[in-house]
Amino acid sequence: MSEKTCFTLDHSELPKQWYNVAADMPNPAQPPLHPGTGQPVGPDDLAPLFPMDLILQEVSQERWIDIPPEVLDIYSMWRPTPLYRARRLEKALGTPAKIYYKYEGGSPAGSHKPNTAVPQAYYNKKAGIKKIATETGAGQWGSALSFAAQMFGLEALVYMVKVSYYQKPYRRSMMQCWGGKVLASPSDTTQIGKKILAQNPDSPGSLGIAISEAVEVAASNSDTNYSLGSVLSHVLLHQSVIGLEAEKQMKLAGDYPDVVIGCCGGGSNFAGISNAFVKNKIAGKDTRIVAVEPASCPTLTKGIYSYDFGDTGQMTPLLAAHTLGHDFVPPSIHAGGLRYHSVASQTSQLMLDGIIEAAAYPQVECFEAAVTFCRAEGIIPAPESSHAIRQAIVEAMKAKEEGKERTILFNLSGHGHFDMTAYDHYFAGDLVDDHMDEAGVEKALAAIAQLPKPAGYTGKPTRV
Repeated sequence: MSEKTCFTLDHSELPKQWYNVAADMPNPAQPPLHPGTGQPVGPDDLAPLFPMDLILQEVSQERWIDIPPEVLDIYSMWRPTPLYRARRLEKALGTPAKIYYKYEGGSPAGSHKPNTAVPQAYYNKKAGIKKIATETGAGQWGSALSFAAQMFGLEALVYMVKVSYYQKPYRRSMMQCWGGKVLASPSDTTQIGKKILAQNPDSPGSLGIAISEAVEVAASNSDTNYSLGSVLSHVLLHQSVIGLEAEKQMKLAGDYPDVVIGCCGGGSNFAGISNAFVKNKIAGKDTRIVAVEPASCPTLTKGIYSYDFGDTGQMTPLLAAHTLGHDFVPPSIHAGGLRYHSVASQTSQLMLDGIIEAAAYPQVECFEAAVTFCRAEGIIPAPESSHAIRQAIVEAMKAKEEGKERTILFNLSGHGHFDMTAYDHYFAGDLVDDHMDEAGVEKALAAIAQLPKPAGYTGKPTRV
């Protein structure tokens, strides 16, 4: 009889409540500010973009928030998701470490993103909204929102970062299968898009630019709201189902992680796996929690903690977070979902308080880790997920060097079935390693020097 590798929960064990880390944080995240007044934003400021249910979740301090039955009904199409013990990877590495991964690739969109897309579509439908406008990087979020919008009879308009629009054509096809309309960003359909194209006709786009386009459309049409796939507190709240399930599954395995790992762009993926364990760490559990970034867009590891716009067009409230500057356009790496200039305010505050830590790796190292994982475990990871795998292997090899056992848990947030062009480049040996554009960051940070400063601001980049 082989040793157990898969730990599953019964349908009845699907979480019925989301966990809100704001209730337990030692220090609250700094509030978003109105860019015109410098005062904290209120519900009326957000009402043109979001339904009131989401606005209330954004500012909530309640520890547990009930998941609506209509959302649970759709969650149950693929949740609870499995937790695996990566025994074959452990053997391939020759490590005494025990490696577990939570696999989110079984959702209809192939990633963790529907965990928040479904409730966002539900609350917009409840509020009488007809259309949702959004942005997407690699296409995981756009796919998830198109799926969720279809489930509730809404239209979805997706501005897809141009470099990913052409790198990942089948993500576009997925969105269109679910009725989503997809435009390459920057586009000529918005004022901010036209402005960017006038400055740089060959702009590869960025999440910051795509956000601006989607916000402009939502703010200009009363029947349209905006939807964000990461960064905001209500998004991190919805993703908590990942870690809540993993917590139960680790008990089934008779184990508990010494280190919890998630890749980190805006923060939803990372918070999804980690916040349940952040709760336990705050309560006294000894666990390291690691956010892993691309070396070309390392907000937590090399950004400054400051107020900044969430988008290039300066249409959003000012958010207190580690940032590289809203004008920064990262290199065209294949992990498009991690190409964001800033990170969630909650995640930044946890970093400031020393509750989490961060690491950054270039993409060739991450693809190498993804292939090592794939050849042992059989699953082809998304490029974003490969960053978490890279850190898991680093931790496992460190355990080997030290001759110590270590229990590692990471979030395998999606499969890479629509990212095979990136793997083609890796196997051909022409995948370009990525480095942070130092001059671009310096210029982008200079552009935010006059913005308000949050408590904890030093004006210096974080050093890890």
